[in-house]
Amino acid sequence: MPCNMDLPSTPEELDLLDSASWKNVLNDVTKWHSIPLLNHTPLHQLKDQSLVRFRGMVQDMMDPEIYLERYEVKSSDGGRRQQPGKYRDCLRLGKDEQLDYQAESNVHGERRTLFVVSVPGLNGWAKEHEKLCNPLPTHQTATITIGNGIKRSLDERVEMEVDKADDETCCSSSHSVKRHCCVPPAVNKAEESNASSCPAVLGSDYLLNSPLPSRPSMACMVKVYEDFDKYTLNSLMDFVGFLSVDPALDAATLDDDALKDVDSLSELQAQNPSPFLIPRLHAFGVKPLPHANPLLDQSLKQPAELEPVTSQSLETVHKDLRMLLKLCLFEDDLCAEYLLCHLISTVYSRSEMQSIGKFTLNICNLPKDCLQQYTVKLYEILELLLPASHYLPMTLDNMNTACFAPKKDYETNKLVSGMLQLAPHTHLLLDETRMQQGKLEANGVHAIQHLANVINNQQLKCDFQYYHIDYNVDIPMLVVSEGRSMLPSDFVLPIRADVKAVELYEESLKAALHYLQPARLQQFRSYLTLARSSQFSVSEDLTEMIQLDFVDMRKANVKSSADDLHGLLVLSRLLGIARGKLALDKETWHLATEFESTRRQRLQALPKSSVPMRN
Repeated sequence: MPCNMDLPSTPEELDLLDSASWKNVLNDVTKWHSIPLLNHTPLHQLKDQSLVRFRGMVQDMMDPEIYLERYEVKSSDGGRRQQPGKYRDCLRLGKDEQLDYQAESNVHGERRTLFVVSVPGLNGWAKEHEKLCNPLPTHQTATITIGNGIKRSLDERVEMEVDKADDETCCSSSHSVKRHCCVPPAVNKAEESNASSCPAVLGSDYLLNSPLPSRPSMACMVKVYEDFDKYTLNSLMDFVGFLSVDPALDAATLDDDALKDVDSLSELQAQNPSPFLIPRLHAFGVKPLPHANPLLDQSLKQPAELEPVTSQSLETVHKDLRMLLKLCLFEDDLCAEYLLCHLISTVYSRSEMQSIGKFTLNICNLPKDCLQQYTVKLYEILELLLPASHYLPMTLDNMNTACFAPKKDYETNKLVSGMLQLAPHTHLLLDETRMQQGKLEANGVHAIQHLANVINNQQLKCDFQYYHIDYNVDIPMLVVSEGRSMLPSDFVLPIRADVKAVELYEESLKAALHYLQPARLQQFRSYLTLARSSQFSVSEDLTEMIQLDFVDMRKANVKSSADDLHGLLVLSRLLGIARGKLALDKETWHLATEFESTRRQRLQALPKSSVPMRN
């Protein structure tokens, strides 16, 4: 709904508005679209305290912070004034002014800091589309600039003027108003060398804390002021707030006197990194993101040339996508059907015992002649279709050395991320064909356990040293292997490769890349996200038919279990959604039973040593 009010340009302007007013402003999508994205705007193009947005995943939630929401300032001539402190890191004091710590009018508030990283594993096309939707910032020159990575000297930072908008709202005296940070005072020039000698005990990689170190994310410390309980670990959010990049926020610049009473230098630097590395954002607006696909994100201003996928085109898109996947899978039509179901799967319900809707797929029996290059080239196709994904070769080195699950570091009071701390619907391709002979060390065994826990329960176990907490995740996993995988899975499917297709697989994959022209790619990307979020129902009549069918299955095969029925229901649901249906029908149910029968026949045809487990 359009709103006639303008967006607030300073925290003080926002303070004058009641909650309903500024929330009404943010409900206007054109206003939301007009705010520059910190993800794609260089810091030197933004002013300190300017209005920005940041999109990302909540990676860590820090301890509550008590701050001065409103405080009294006294001047040398005896004058006093009230100053709001909300949405700021620093106190605003003029020349010869100081904070009255004992004033009864001081109001303390509570805020929380969320450590947010840009979506881990976000693929190149999704980043480019986000950047395309990013409005240019209003101000092209910043109040605080970064020059070749060199920070301002400390005395220059203290003398830094605030912008004109701040001058008007600060105080009525004629002297210029300065901003002082709520940290120990800066040192003078004679002491500057001592301040710069404060050891930077923590590296930038540790501070940025990217779940996928090979694909580093941008980080932002987002301070929120209300509804603390609605934020959960690993959720996707789009925040609007005031940027805070005052250089004095960097704990590495403090001098020895300021550090003498600090118990842990590591914790101080971890909680107060350089704002040029990890900027702060004081949020007053937030939107949860249901997915990471920027093509279908209403919080982004979409280019006019984008064409939506209609219900009439769904059937055509489904057939084209299935044909593409078949081409990439050695002309195996059944494998293409299962892979498509995997790509649109999601956990849509949870009970105490299981996560309903997960579809971990193990494609095995890959042709030996193609193992060197095939899996990488297959992933290159998939990452063009998916907004967020990651390829993990399961080499001994990766399994024995990589960190898979988050772990609490009490020295820095920081949750150190792991490779499996990913946003919902981030697809993970596990390449077991890369595993060599050798010994799995303790870390490798734990890695297998973490992967198995995600596959079986869609939960990630976070290590807090003295205890563990399981967090719900939704990470679709595709395991490719020569024989049957050592990891559990919901569906094991031996590929039945066409002999001619094996000989021409390189040409087939090149043809697949050529087939993926921009317009067709847009259709496929939109289709996969829309299908994943589609509603689907099962009527009571069909439920009764399914129960009778299952009784007949048990009579024909005593080994059929409740897990088999659950797998059939999940498969039939995804087959129906893939074909644009809103409810399960007999045709789709019978198709699912036919596919499962064929899959089990293929499993039985594998060498006995390759089929030690169910599925």
